[in-house]
Amino acid sequence: MAVESTMAPLGSPLPPFTLPDLTGRTVSSTDLAGSPLLVAFLCNHCPYVRHVESGLRQVLAAHPGLRVVGICSNDAEAYPEDRPARLAEQAERAGWTFP
Repeated sequence: MAVESTMAPLGSPLPPFTLPDLTGRTVSSTDLAGSPLLVAFLCNHCPYVRHVESGLRQVLAAHPGLRVVGICSNDAEAYPEDRPARLAEQAERAGWTFP
């Protein structure tokens, strides 16, 4: 388990990427370019992430213009709770509508 993390400076350019969302649609960095974006690294198995689910929903509701994308970088074989179907359950439970 990591004991520290490093935040990219605010305003950093978004690195290029193409990833599937939970509906099977492809989302790319070019789709998200042009306005401020919150990149949330999320997973379903982590108790810390589960603890902040409703708080994140409330923050996003209070800032309706904020664009958000969630990324789960975990290995779904090592963490079965982070398979796409389980992440979709998490998004529904948490009320998240972002890709």
